[in-house]
Amino acid sequence: MSNPSWQPWQPGQGLPQPWQGHSAPSMLASHADRERAVDVLRAGYGEGRLEKAEFDRRVERAYAARTVAELALLVADLPTGPVPHTAPVMAVPRTFMPVPRPQTNGKAVGAAVCGLLCLPTMGLTGLPAVILGHAARAEIQRTGEGGDGLALTGLVLGWLSTAGWALILTLLLAVGFATG
Repeated sequence: MSNPSWQPWQPGQGLPQPWQGHSAPSMLASHADRERAVDVLRAGYGEGRLEKAEFDRRVERAYAARTVAELALLVADLPTGPVPHTAPVMAVPRTFMPVPRPQTNGKAVGAAVCGLLCLPTMGLTGLPAVILGHAARAEIQRTGEGGDGLALTGLVLGWLSTAGWALILTLLLAVGFATG
């Protein structure tokens, strides 16, 4: 599990490159600099790159460090960010995946639109709403698609429109026979 390109910092090599800190090596370290170095150490320990005793020693030295260069030495052999994993990424269990929404049936949408257009078209789209609504509900039951509420809306509005027209025609015929 060793990385052939990894080389520990050796004295005389200058400042290590992984942790950039501030540009001047003799600059005094701030509390934020120390905390960033400790965060890198914690990540290294969490990834198994440091033993507990070595981690404790380095954290103690990080809090006691006076300069940015001292902090840089403590984290020089650790990555400062996420390291890409070479192992394949595990799939998310189905339990945590969002439930896929079923596709809405097109005939159900058509039934709802025809049902809503019954009033402006004076009931002309009532019969298509009923036909599309029944066809959509049969398809939805067979395929498991969504849109049952839309189909039902088209059916109700279509039947109301058709019943309204049937009532009006019946009344007109009754009045026509009664008057002559």
